[in-house]
Amino acid sequence: MIQLIVGEKGKGKTKHLLDSVNNAVSTTTGNVVYLDKNSKHMYELKNKIRLINASEFPLTSTDEFVGFICGIVSQDHDLAQVYFDSFLDVAFVNDKNDLEGLIKKMDKISNQFTVDFIISISLSESELSDYLKKMVIVSL
Repeated sequence: MIQLIVGEKGKGKTKHLLDSVNNAVSTTTGNVVYLDKNSKHMYELKNKIRLINASEFPLTSTDEFVGFICGIVSQDHDLAQVYFDSFLDVAFVNDKNDLEGLIKKMDKISNQFTVDFIISISLSESELSDYLKKMVIVSL
């Protein structure tokens, strides 16, 4: 399942995402990953959450990002949830029109391997397609 947290920059998406991931780690039976563009929030995450700083890896495109996600999912059969902060940056989405295609690929991965993806996107809900609007759990 994919869930989206949307809103323009500075609206509090990261705070909501951090609260959500920290709450989830105590109720989720599997492993939890938090993927971000830097390690700035390392000390705000509970120690059972695996922080991955995507900028430490030589990723340069959306296709490489999808391969990276597949690698994360494939190496941990107990993975239950992956939280994505600064999604448009870490996934190299330069055109919001490319977002739906990427989310559809990630939805296939999510369903096939039973991993939930919770994604923070710096766009307002009105900028999303109808397909993506159905996945929004928080709009700021």
